[in-house]
Amino acid sequence: MRVLLVDDHALVRNGIASLLTASNIEVVGEAGDGLEALEKARQLKPDIILMDIRMPRSNGLEATRLITSEMPQAKVIILTVSDDDEDLFEAIKSGAVGYLLKNIRAEEFLSLLSGVARGEAAISPLLAAKIIQEFRQVGTKDGRAAGSELTERETEVLKLVTNGEANKEIAAKLNVTENTVKYHLRNIMDKLHLRNRAQVVAYAVSKGIRPTLPHDRSTSPWNPS
Repeated sequence: MRVLLVDDHALVRNGIASLLTASNIEVVGEAGDGLEALEKARQLKPDIILMDIRMPRSNGLEATRLITSEMPQAKVIILTVSDDDEDLFEAIKSGAVGYLLKNIRAEEFLSLLSGVARGEAAISPLLAAKIIQEFRQVGTKDGRAAGSELTERETEVLKLVTNGEANKEIAAKLNVTENTVKYHLRNIMDKLHLRNRAQVVAYAVSKGIRPTLPHDRSTSPWNPS
């Protein structure tokens, strides 16, 4: 796991870098604004980018849109002090695979980061509930049938992803390999024009496929254990 840190405060970058290094996670570079983040992402090709929002020249949301469009393999996680709903929704729409607040505990932060490397979304249960509510309201205004573009098996996978199942758990329930699950997920994202697992869940909820909500289980449906 190779990480690029993007924050306009050097002290914050130093603190996160120390935490990651102590956990045997490689920090390949740092950037102080969105434009520098784009340049460093092109040069260093990190696996994960930890992105602040409020920065000079180009903010984190603009940088996320540019990076995920040009380098879809790079996984951007917003790491910010902003709990503003508009920032949260815009980050997911822009292609971020996670949205974390800077007051998160170190253990939880590292656990969610590891989950992203396995293809999961990094988001707290509280913020997940906000996104679910937002996309449910959007879906109420949209009369199209849930998952009408998908095959029967793809719809099965979509429902299990929405309910918080990891790829390994989905494979076991459907009696297929994890690679087959990944294949179906790629097809789902291609057909629905979605960028990542977080958007897949948001789409499903907007179409009435209701997940187990965060307060109903010990882990968030956006970050299954």
